[in-house]
Amino acid sequence: MSTVKETVEVDVPVHTAYNQWTQFEEFPNFMEGVEEVRQLDDRHNHWTTKIGGVRREFDTEIVDQLPDERVTWRTTSGDTNQKGSVRFERVDDTHTRVELVLDVEPSGAVEKAGDMLGTIDRRVKGDMKRFKQYIEERGAESGAWRGRIQPGGGTGPTPL
Repeated sequence: MSTVKETVEVDVPVHTAYNQWTQFEEFPNFMEGVEEVRQLDDRHNHWTTKIGGVRREFDTEIVDQLPDERVTWRTTSGDTNQKGSVRFERVDDTHTRVELVLDVEPSGAVEKAGDMLGTIDRRVKGDMKRFKQYIEERGAESGAWRGRIQPGGGTGPTPL
């Protein structure tokens, strides 16, 4: 399994960066190779990707989500095995550090070769730069979900 870690500082408040990240269906606007993300419910998303000419569909489950701090997920179906976490750290009133850690198990010879050549790492770095550009150009989030998802299955609203 390969671990990729990338951090960017965005010129928006922490709540703006976090709120935008919770708009999973917007991911194709800044994630290369992501064709569609369909949010099925508060915890589950269905992804369609096309990377290196290979189309994949898989489902993810959010296992921990705390507003303005983190979102953690894992795949639950499909031929993609990954888990990840994104953390949000307030730098000051108008700047946020966003750190993405992604653990990916490449499948197949092409993906394994690409991983050895640093393809996954470059893609994540590019995605984070595009997220920075996307949210800074917008200046405001396109929506927000501020609920709390707790490890072990609990969900519920978080007081604002």
